[in-house]
Amino acid sequence: MTQAGSWSLQRTPEMEEALFKQWQAMLEDRIGLSLPVHRKVFLQTNLYARMREIGCASYREYLDKVRFGKAGMIEWLTLVDRLTVQETRFYRDPDAMGMVRRYVLDRPKALLETHPLAVWSVGCSSGEEAYSLAMVLNECVKELGIVNYFGVTGTDISKPALKKARQGRYPPGKLVTLDDELKEKYFTAHKKESLYQIRQEIKKRVCFARVNILELDLAPLGGMDIIYCQNVLIYFRKSRRKEILTQLAKKLEPGGLLVLGLGEIVDFNLPGLERIKNDKVLAFKRKL
Repeated sequence: MTQAGSWSLQRTPEMEEALFKQWQAMLEDRIGLSLPVHRKVFLQTNLYARMREIGCASYREYLDKVRFGKAGMIEWLTLVDRLTVQETRFYRDPDAMGMVRRYVLDRPKALLETHPLAVWSVGCSSGEEAYSLAMVLNECVKELGIVNYFGVTGTDISKPALKKARQGRYPPGKLVTLDDELKEKYFTAHKKESLYQIRQEIKKRVCFARVNILELDLAPLGGMDIIYCQNVLIYFRKSRRKEILTQLAKKLEPGGLLVLGLGEIVDFNLPGLERIKNDKVLAFKRKL
């Protein structure tokens, strides 16, 4: 029997508590990822799957492997991609997208005609959110009958996810929340491959970059009109969430909009930001 065969017959081994704490500490220190005890099985499953692929015998051996050297850093990046992948789709949160739409339509028309909108999708994964925002902005601009050279920047830590985002090709399941009119307007169907390609009209408005959310102070982004950061903060400890939000707030233009996921932050008070009253969307506006 081959080694791969012998691996396939084994159950996922249990990780010692002390070793789990070491993995917890490294993940939080390097990328801010918080893994409480109830997510231990999640960690074990993902580590073990990767260990099987590369023939690593134990959690301890794999920990040492990703800790040191150039090869270790390459393997670390592969692991991070496994642990941070998000399931997403177009217009995942219609209420939040609706708030973005209202925010744009309520802005002074004269300002929109002279000021290109800058939008940031934080933790954009494979690009569905960033392209959705571009579609919303494009609809707003056409509704207002103006020209606005808006741009959307999507950032994520996962290189494979960003590669998919730049390609802009998606299976039908990612488009289930879109009506037929939007599908036809913004996508080209490739029936043989069962894929939908985002049209150039929207694709050219969106760019993608790799950014570690713990290093936002180093990100060359600022003066953003809209920052959209949903389903990202849930992976971080409460104290770390506030640090991230403080950095994001600094990147907003006066009057800019910050959209978060419901329940991702509570009792958050930051000078210069005011909560927008809405039962379905957690959002803040930077004071003028």
